[in-house]
Amino acid sequence: MAALDVDAKKIIKNAFRITKTRGKTALRIRIPGGCLETKHFDLIKKIAEDYGDGVVHLTTRQGMEIPGIAYASIPDVNRSLMPLIQAIEIGSGVTIHDPEKGYPSAGTRNIAACIGSRVCPFANYDTTSLARKIEKEIYPNDFHVKIALTGCPNDCIKARMNDFGIVGMVEPQYDYQRCIGCEACVKNCASQVTGALRMHHGKVIRDKRRCIGCGECILKCPAAAWTRNPVKFYDILIMGRTGKKNPRIAEQFIQWADETVVVSVIKNTYQFIQEHIDRSLPKEHIGYIVDRTGYQVFRDKVLEGVQLNPEARVARHIQWGGVRYSSDAFLSDAV
Repeated sequence: MAALDVDAKKIIKNAFRITKTRGKTALRIRIPGGCLETKHFDLIKKIAEDYGDGVVHLTTRQGMEIPGIAYASIPDVNRSLMPLIQAIEIGSGVTIHDPEKGYPSAGTRNIAACIGSRVCPFANYDTTSLARKIEKEIYPNDFHVKIALTGCPNDCIKARMNDFGIVGMVEPQYDYQRCIGCEACVKNCASQVTGALRMHHGKVIRDKRRCIGCGECILKCPAAAWTRNPVKFYDILIMGRTGKKNPRIAEQFIQWADETVVVSVIKNTYQFIQEHIDRSLPKEHIGYIVDRTGYQVFRDKVLEGVQLNPEARVARHIQWGGVRYSSDAFLSDAV
C-alpha cells in the first residue's frame, strides 16, 4: 500500500498514527488506568518485532505506541491485537462489534491514572477500577477528550492538565475520645495542606470549607482518632489543557461528588459536545467548546438527569486563567 493510497482519517480512527516516515505508521494501544497484566507483554513484543521496528514507546498518556509498521500490515496487526482488545476493552464491558479490525476510534484519548489505592498509602480510591468503569461508558468515541484520575490531591498524574481530572477525596471521621491532643494532624495540615485543622481546648476542629479531603490527618494520627468515611468522594476538575493556544490548569467543577456523579457527568459531556461542536472544523477540543458556549451552558447540560449526592458542591462560576501570548512583550528596538 503506497503512502498516497492511505485514507488518513480512516487510519487515525483505527488508532494508527501518521508518522514522518514515508510508508510507515505507528499503532497506539489503549491501557485504561495505566495498569496492564504482564501476560500481555508477549503479544505486544511480538507485534513490535513482527510488524514494527522492535521498539515500544510508553506514551505520556500511559498507552503504548509501536512505530515502524508498514501500512500494508495494518490488517494483520489488527488481527494480532484482537486478544488484547478482548481482554482489556471487551473485558471491561466496552462494546466493540468487530475486534478483529482493531480499535474502532481514537478521538477520546487513553484514560490515564496514578497507581491508586492498590499500592499507594496516600490514594483514596482504586484509580484503575474507576478508569475501567469510565472507559465502559465513553469508548469508543471520536470526540477529543482527555481524562486523568489521581488518587489524592498530590495529583501525581497531573490531572489538572486534562479536560477532566478526577481527584480522590476522603471525609475524615473524628473520634473525640481517642484524640490525645498531640497536634500532629494540625501541624501537618498547616505545613503541607490547607490549614483546615485547628486546636480548641485540647481537641481538633476541622474547617469543612478548607478541607480538601486529602486524608493526611488520618495517616498522621498516632492514636487513630481520625478514620476514613467508607463512602468515597471525588473532586471533579474540568477543562485543563496543554497545547499552543491558551494552555491552562483545570478548575474545580464539583467537590465531594460520589462515583455515580463522576461517571454520569463525563458521560453527559459527550452529548454536550454532540450538540455544540463546530462541525466546520476538522476537530474541536472540548475546552474550546466550553470557552465558546460558556460555563453555564456546559454545567446545565452535563448535570441533566444527574442526581447529586447531598455532599456535592457545584461551582457557580468558573474563571479560567492560563497562558495568553503577547509577542509585543518581547519586542525591542535593538538590532
